[in-house]
Amino acid sequence: MNAGRSRVDVPTRLLVHALVREDGTVDAGELYAVAGILQMTDQQVRLCVKRLVAEGRFTHEGRGRKAVLRATRDAVGSIAPDAGFVRHAYRQDRGLAPWDGVWHLFAFAVPEARRAARDALRDRLLQLGAAPVQGGLYVSANPIEEFVEAEARSLDLLSAVTFLTSGDLRVGAVDRPADLAASLWPLTEIAERYERLAALAESCLSEIGREGEIESEVGRGGGSASDSDGGGAGGELSEAERLTMAVELAAEFTRALEPDPLLPPELLPHPWPGSRARALTATCWSRLLDAGPESAASAQLPRLFRLYGDVLG
Repeated sequence: MNAGRSRVDVPTRLLVHALVREDGTVDAGELYAVAGILQMTDQQVRLCVKRLVAEGRFTHEGRGRKAVLRATRDAVGSIAPDAGFVRHAYRQDRGLAPWDGVWHLFAFAVPEARRAARDALRDRLLQLGAAPVQGGLYVSANPIEEFVEAEARSLDLLSAVTFLTSGDLRVGAVDRPADLAASLWPLTEIAERYERLAALAESCLSEIGREGEIESEVGRGGGSASDSDGGGAGGELSEAERLTMAVELAAEFTRALEPDPLLPPELLPHPWPGSRARALTATCWSRLLDAGPESAASAQLPRLFRLYGDVLG
């Protein structure tokens, strides 16, 4: 593995979750090997495992690197992709989800006595990619009404929420859709996250041994590489190195995608780095699946491989 490449910041807890296999176990030997590559100390890993066991999230059998952790509940949620949103992003990249010019607006007024519920609704709107226009008013370029309604119902706030759509939105003197998007969403910060993801994916592809084919499969202008045939890997990765790449790629992909409102291409700067970063990620993930001696369906692989393979493949 390329010693010169900067390591991705992967929290120890997230690493444990990422290495959960299909049978719900984590091999301690793999955990310590990957942690070492990520420059985590053995003590750091031991303390994290101890906390996870104390919280009831895992049980612990055996000692040291021969131990086995067993998840007592779903343990990959913090790094698993949201399949529906990821597929929508790739549909946008392929030009299959054009914008209809409709803005989706949500207004609510919730009394201070229900502050916790109000905050939860606000957080869900932000998670869904809506942006605040002013106090209690949020806008999205995507039709997220069903998700907002579900959250409002669960919080018993549905009667306090107003749903409306408009093809004519102006904030102050700004009314051009692309300018509105640039003023409402932190596109520069989101683009920087995707640039980091693209750099990581390119570095991983180079280490796998297929750097000569990167640009022939993924043009600088975007376009999904998940349509490519995958091919075999030409590098000599150890299993620990392959697992490390997968964890780093998943962590960086999550960091880039979570704050992304998945605005339609019509509202984004051109070229938009998200399209290219996602295409490179899909190619890299396909090569990682092919890089090891085991089948992608093997119970010995972390569940992460199936989850990402399903939505990126």
